[in-house]
Amino acid sequence: MDKIYIEKLEFRAYHGVFPEEKKLGQKFIVSLELELDTREAALSNNLDKTLHYGLISERVESLVLEKSYDLLESLAEKIAETLLLEYPVLQGIKVRVDKPQAPIPLSFQTVAIEIYRSWHRVYLSLGSNLGDKKGNLDRAIEEISSLVHTEVIRKSSFLETEPFGYLEQDTFVNACIEIKTLLTAKEVLKACLGIEEKMGRKRLIKWGPRNIDIDILFYDKEIYDENDLVVPHPWIEERMFVLEPLCEIAPNYIHPILKKTIFMLKRGVEHETTL
Repeated sequence: MDKIYIEKLEFRAYHGVFPEEKKLGQKFIVSLELELDTREAALSNNLDKTLHYGLISERVESLVLEKSYDLLESLAEKIAETLLLEYPVLQGIKVRVDKPQAPIPLSFQTVAIEIYRSWHRVYLSLGSNLGDKKGNLDRAIEEISSLVHTEVIRKSSFLETEPFGYLEQDTFVNACIEIKTLLTAKEVLKACLGIEEKMGRKRLIKWGPRNIDIDILFYDKEIYDENDLVVPHPWIEERMFVLEPLCEIAPNYIHPILKKTIFMLKRGVEHETTL
């Protein structure tokens, strides 16, 4: 990914925990590292295909001056979030905010916060086998699309499948979607659990009947192995009800652990079932 740098923009602003900082103000220095693809702009010599340094700098100035924050973390987060939302060509951003006049009773050069934020590609699996199954999936997708800083990019067809694990239940309707989001993996998980709860999901039997089930399959190429978050989702390579709809929208996506495309994983399951 190409990068544009805007370094050491200086402002006098009123951020800080102490009343004196909010009243008297002090110097703040903001530096940006902007990630985007500049190829089209370079070949066309078209400013509309890239980022305008001057406009970006002016937007940062407005964000630094329009509100007083207690924490540098909050100011940096606001800058990153705003620029990612307002400039579609921007894929990722590193923001550094220096506070060289911080109230520290020692000799020092500066204190600073540096954060990196970017858009994330996430694949989700959805399933339902109670009530209006297709209606449940439609509602869940609508709820996901309404999440803050989140957009549904692709969705598969709805697929009717046999139950997995606990077999004494009705057939499922399954689907997969791709979303673009600024949320972290844990924030996506929390949001999905919140949607399930909002829609009345009851967890009575493992792999049992449910009106809605939403699972994170992939979060970028990241790998998580935590008590409450495992990504990529386990057993993707064994579940045709996941692989078939996922292959419809992302056949060439490479599993970050297995190093195989979704199409290859699907063909592997198909081959096993024919033996």
